[in-house]
Amino acid sequence: MNQEEFRAFPANNVLSNLASESAGWDESPRESGVASGHAGDASLLDAYSTAVTGAVDRVSPSVVNIEVHQTTARTRSGEPGERRGGGSGFIFTPDGLILTNSHVVHDAVRIAVTMADGRRMPATRIGDDPASDLAVIRLERPHFDEPGLSVAALGDSQRLRVGQIVIAIGAPYGFQSTVTAGVVSALGRSLRSYSGRLIDDVIQTDAALNPGNSGGPLVDSAGRVVGVNTATILPAQGICFAIGINTAKFVASRLLRDGRLRRSYIGVSAQTVPVHRRVVRFYDLPKEMGAMVQSVEDASPAKRAGLREGDVIVALEGQPVAGVDDLHRLLTDLRVGVSCSLTVIRWTEKLEVKVVPEEAR
Repeated sequence: MNQEEFRAFPANNVLSNLASESAGWDESPRESGVASGHAGDASLLDAYSTAVTGAVDRVSPSVVNIEVHQTTARTRSGEPGERRGGGSGFIFTPDGLILTNSHVVHDAVRIAVTMADGRRMPATRIGDDPASDLAVIRLERPHFDEPGLSVAALGDSQRLRVGQIVIAIGAPYGFQSTVTAGVVSALGRSLRSYSGRLIDDVIQTDAALNPGNSGGPLVDSAGRVVGVNTATILPAQGICFAIGINTAKFVASRLLRDGRLRRSYIGVSAQTVPVHRRVVRFYDLPKEMGAMVQSVEDASPAKRAGLREGDVIVALEGQPVAGVDDLHRLLTDLRVGVSCSLTVIRWTEKLEVKVVPEEAR
């Protein structure tokens, strides 16, 4: 194109062509995209609300407020002192058995339970286990014509995943049926109970807990109890803990049978971890999870047996150990003083270690 031809090319034609083309452009896809984005956010919020409200509707009728009276030192006048306290719990059997924390009802001389429908009943302590901070109490139902009790469905804490939605229900500061929601922040935490023993495989959540929430249920979006709320870290915000319901099931069964737990003890702190798939396939392990040793106590059966930090326990006496809950369940009173075989994965090597459990102090 020469200079004369370039000068002859009219600039206003270009502008007019662009104007005519832009007039035909359709901006509706952009607008519809924004609208669909808002609709998607709204549907997500609706789904979240529906999940939380549905879970609360299923579980909250079984949640109770527990009021306790405990004896204290004598007063100056010589009369026995009394202290009032309280917490939460939930009914897990139709005959009125309630699961709560040990620190809520320990040393209680009187227990009163207020249910979600306002009924108030006395209760008695069946047993409590300070080492796991769990307790079972039973409602005293004097009238056989009273309405039935709502029972909470128990889930499986071993199926929990980090990021999963959970709901805490309880009576903080006496406010009945208070609901907070959050997510599972971490799994496999260790928490020292007020008895001094480490509680392993604790669930960490950011669902807000306050004094009075102790003993209440931690619930998944399907309305199944996956944990028992137990503690917060003050003054931190959003760091709260619950005991896995699998541990609670085991402890409750022993409390109902014996009124206490007599445990065997090997002296390790452990965490539930996945076992590498290649190791699982190579050794044909029945489970893909195990209990990884985090620390070994001095002068303990585990120390004498040669267990080390990082060892992953996958079996005890040939029975699979898929995590800390399984290890607790297998270390019963029957193991005290009896030589047992632990199957351990150390790095990639499978070892058989002989250990003689002692009775837990």
